[in-house]
Amino acid sequence: MGLSNSRELQIFLFAFFFVFYVGIVFGNLLIVITVTNDSHLHSPMYFLLANLSFIDLCVSSVTAPKTIADFFYKRKVISVKGCFTQIFLLHFFGGSEMVTLVAMAFDRYVAICKPLSYTTVMRGNVCVSIVATAWAIGFLHSVSQLAFAISLPFCGPNRVDSFYCDLPRVIKLACAETYRLDIMVIANSGVLSVCSFVLLIISYGIILMTIQRRPSDRSSKALSTLTAHITVVLLFFGPCIFIYAWPFPIKSLDKFLAVFYSVVTPLLNPIIYTLRNTEMKTAMRRLRQWNLSFWVKS
Repeated sequence: MGLSNSRELQIFLFAFFFVFYVGIVFGNLLIVITVTNDSHLHSPMYFLLANLSFIDLCVSSVTAPKTIADFFYKRKVISVKGCFTQIFLLHFFGGSEMVTLVAMAFDRYVAICKPLSYTTVMRGNVCVSIVATAWAIGFLHSVSQLAFAISLPFCGPNRVDSFYCDLPRVIKLACAETYRLDIMVIANSGVLSVCSFVLLIISYGIILMTIQRRPSDRSSKALSTLTAHITVVLLFFGPCIFIYAWPFPIKSLDKFLAVFYSVVTPLLNPIIYTLRNTEMKTAMRRLRQWNLSFWVKS
């Protein structure tokens, strides 16, 4: 059903989604390319950051292109297979991002609280295993959500009151009792989001207390990095908790949070990490100078 029936508002929303999605593609690809090509950034923190940026790009690409195209149509349609594909991919990438954020918190904990053990704990093969685990958990989380929903009978209502398909909205259309499935969604996505969020806040609290007890010249740099991490955690988990764990859903708020989750957060992540990170900004300048010299020689 989209976000609004007003033609004027749809024109504004089209421009909003288009500009933000272009920014998401450019910003997140820039981080992935910079981390991949700059040897100074070949460290666990930036490896995980590049993975986060790739996931953000994927999350937004699941919904944003079709939403942008739908603004040109009065009647917005998606096939049943396409609807369930959106659900699967959203939870797949969302679950992977959740684990990646926990891994980034663990990386900062070891770097700040156990600096002497950092190179031993965060070895290259460990980082690859962490990323592989994040994708595997995302896949299992998505399959467990979809396995129950895909067998539901849909024989009547076919209007999803949103701009993309998500499980809480789609199961309401089933011609069957969905109370148990609603509980399963809350238990799976909701509890997982809340527990991960609480774990992350506790972890970052411990790290911040460690920084305060051990003041040094590197404290300001560590604090700046942590601020960026905490901001991203709040931006990601805030909408997730309200959408999947809040027992009293409000349609207008859910739509706003869905927009925030799908196009605003994936754009803010690269902005936050690049504006507050001197190493990343320096690496991007080196990449730009390398490109300029390459084109001049060509």
